[in-house]
Amino acid sequence: MFNTEENYGIPGAILVGLNYGNKDEAKFERSMKELKALTEACDLEPMMTITQTLPHPDSSTFIGSGKVEELKNLISMKDASIVIFGDALSPIQIRNLERILDTEVIDRTGLILQIFAKRARTRESRMQVEYAQLQFMLPRLAGMRTELSRQGGGSGRLSNKGAGEKKLELDRRRIEHRCAELRRELETVERERNTQRSKRMTSDIARISLVGYTNAGKSTLMNALLDASHVEDVDNKKVMQKDMLFATLDTTVRRIDVPGHRPFLLSDTVGFIDELPTTLVKAFRSTLAEAVYADLLLEVIDFSDPDYMTHIDVTERTLREIGAGQVPIIYVFNKADLVVGGSEHTSMTIPHVRNDRIYMAAEDGIGIDELITLIEHTLEGEKAECEFLIPYSDGAALHEITNRSDVLETEYLEEGTRVLANCSKKMAMRYIKYAI
Repeated sequence: MFNTEENYGIPGAILVGLNYGNKDEAKFERSMKELKALTEACDLEPMMTITQTLPHPDSSTFIGSGKVEELKNLISMKDASIVIFGDALSPIQIRNLERILDTEVIDRTGLILQIFAKRARTRESRMQVEYAQLQFMLPRLAGMRTELSRQGGGSGRLSNKGAGEKKLELDRRRIEHRCAELRRELETVERERNTQRSKRMTSDIARISLVGYTNAGKSTLMNALLDASHVEDVDNKKVMQKDMLFATLDTTVRRIDVPGHRPFLLSDTVGFIDELPTTLVKAFRSTLAEAVYADLLLEVIDFSDPDYMTHIDVTERTLREIGAGQVPIIYVFNKADLVVGGSEHTSMTIPHVRNDRIYMAAEDGIGIDELITLIEHTLEGEKAECEFLIPYSDGAALHEITNRSDVLETEYLEEGTRVLANCSKKMAMRYIKYAI
């Protein structure tokens, strides 16, 4: 079966999906819908979607010879530039398909890598993406275009095996050499990032990271928090927000200082997606470490997406993979305004806070104050009334207690300053030696 969509002017792609192994039909349809969104994010036009059902993938062409012939005719009829498969293909499957179809064939992983290559802006993210692409390409060289296996020339620095060496071996060694260069450069960048991170960690200000499935609204939430901060030149501090998968890749850190609340540092990390290529996870590990070293994670969830529970599972699985599984989490159910009022949520009004969850709408600024209050309660824990007698010699303790607690009374005595305040258990234990 297939359906057609045409929009001339940009390269056209035919999408191919295989439902095998008794997969859930609804889940398969959602995966194809996501493949279409990924294709559009790569600046390609999905011209047609073709699906096939088999007990298991065909070992040589993935979808079977009959379906491949049908696909070949459709490519010629629609003048498509590329064919995109919704599952991972083996090198030999790609080689066979490109030989039969005489057009470029990529799988879901290759598509995501191309999107990352288009979106990367900073030097670090460009190096991370290039490293991931080369790691992805290396084991697939044997299955690529036939020109890679022709005989290479005998001159040049990389030709020390003689004139008869195959071009495939030359390309493999060039890639390995470039990977080694990128590893060294990325290690240098990682040391610099660790230095910056260690400086932030020595300060008293809390560190919070935004995590979540791609296009859930992380950038929108960061911009809404910046608006609430009333900082100068706020427009230049905002990050790009767009209704597109992987609209932003580069990690940004902003100071959020909302009047009446304690400031914190907020970092925006790359979005997650189901079956995120392991090469990308490894390449972006230093960037994703912002989540590992955070005091708190805000997991942003698109509550209006019917598959949001799967997105939560994917996010938490990725967090465990990068070593951030133990960091405290607040679940931010964003875009709740698109859901509230439906049959399942008729009694809910937003913003709505329940334990470690908040239902809100970041784009309209609904729930920002409640989110900040929930962040403070989560970081500080339950507050209790505490009384301290702080010697004048410890001005740092007095400054921290008065700035990070709700001060009820202050009295200056001969022995020091008496402070009665509502403070967190963490604060009370830190200065228990001054407790009265």
